[in-house]
Amino acid sequence: MLYFVLTTGECNLNCRYCGGSFPESQVPWRVKYSIGQLKSFIENDPDSTIAFYGGEPLLNSKFVKDVMDEVRARRFVIQTNGLLKEDLEQDYWNRMDAVLLSIDGARETTDFYRGSGVYSKVIKAAETLRRDGFEGDLIARMAASEKTDICNDVLHLINCGLFDHVHWQLDVGWSVSWTDFDGWSERSYKPGILRLLRFWTSELEKRRVIGIVPFLGILKRLRGGGAIPPCGSGSESFAIMPDGRIRACPIAFDAEWAKVGDIFDSRSSDLPTREIIGECNDCKYLRVCGGRCLYMNREGLWGKDGFQKVCNLTKFTINAIASSNNIINRIVAEGVVDFDELNYPKFNNSTEIIP
Repeated sequence: MLYFVLTTGECNLNCRYCGGSFPESQVPWRVKYSIGQLKSFIENDPDSTIAFYGGEPLLNSKFVKDVMDEVRARRFVIQTNGLLKEDLEQDYWNRMDAVLLSIDGARETTDFYRGSGVYSKVIKAAETLRRDGFEGDLIARMAASEKTDICNDVLHLINCGLFDHVHWQLDVGWSVSWTDFDGWSERSYKPGILRLLRFWTSELEKRRVIGIVPFLGILKRLRGGGAIPPCGSGSESFAIMPDGRIRACPIAFDAEWAKVGDIFDSRSSDLPTREIIGECNDCKYLRVCGGRCLYMNREGLWGKDGFQKVCNLTKFTINAIASSNNIINRIVAEGVVDFDELNYPKFNNSTEIIP
């Protein structure tokens, strides 16, 4: 099981697409349970992954260290903006199986959405992590919105030479910042996906597996399916709020349907599930897209038409990758790469797979 452990609802940034901190009245900014209570809840799971989350999790770096010192988990992951990298000593970083650094692509894109100077600070955090011995999976985690050039921004992060993988999540389903979503989809995003896919397959021909998470993850699901939704929310992944409440999804902090228990009276093995509902269950793409996002599926904040627009982008991406299957199968058959090299992620590392 993947457990998002929210160390705080507070954030030290105020990004254009998310608005910064969670309301303190709903997601406390301080942890209100003991390490012993968390330990009792998680340690009956022999395959546990703890993903530190926020807010900005390093605003409570002491709690991160206490959990890593005292709670036996099989794996540790952190999603962070990287600005407080120095608040966690390097030996803790080196124990992480995956570090997801929030960065939206090139300097101009990142600083527009996340604030002036943020790009340089995140790149510095990535450089020092590598310099000081981090050998785990370093993932650039993008939010893709209207000023994103998906091909150029992803390639920029790949060419930095710092990140093992790049993942992006579309800023859709709740955002009110779009002025021309349809135009961006047709003129920028779809052509960008095709250019990026051509680059990716051409690099496979050269024995180089580029770590583009949606491509690798969708390819894996085309071969063998996977969790529904792909992030596992509500079945293989749950969020532990700073007050000990458990929710099916870390961003569904105020949704009634997302309440599943608390760490005081629940067992991790007995948490009730929350499933994708509605017309997604009758769709031929479900095995691959997994309904994309439990929160968006349940909340429907963009309405039926908006949901369909995002669904169409998902289908486009899946179809594009599926159309490359013959090329990929030939490359594997020729022994250039093998499917094990394309098998990503090896465990649920909190990348949602479907953008």
